[in-house]
Amino acid sequence: MPLYDYKCANHGLFHALVAVAESGIAHACPQCGELAPRVLMVPPEVLDMAPARRQAMERNERAAHEPRRGNDHSEKEQGCCHHAKPSPKVFYTADGKKMFPSARPWMISH
Repeated sequence: MPLYDYKCANHGLFHALVAVAESGIAHACPQCGELAPRVLMVPPEVLDMAPARRQAMERNERAAHEPRRGNDHSEKEQGCCHHAKPSPKVFYTADGKKMFPSARPWMISH
């Protein structure tokens, strides 16, 4: 059985081992016996986080499984240029062979 957090109006926070099927039901306070609702505890790191960072993290969580909007063509129409690929630079040797100066000299051109 998991351990859940409950909060009594008179005595504050307490923990109780409760079956999963009964996790949403109020539990009796061990000191006074009154029914206390279950509470969800929030880690203190979340409360101390800058609001802009928290909003960004929430936005990323919501968008984690959504497809990207648009495509290369529509992004270029809207003025997006960060996807533009630089044109390859080609040099020709004295005997007419192509030469692609790059960080990968082992690649064979065709």
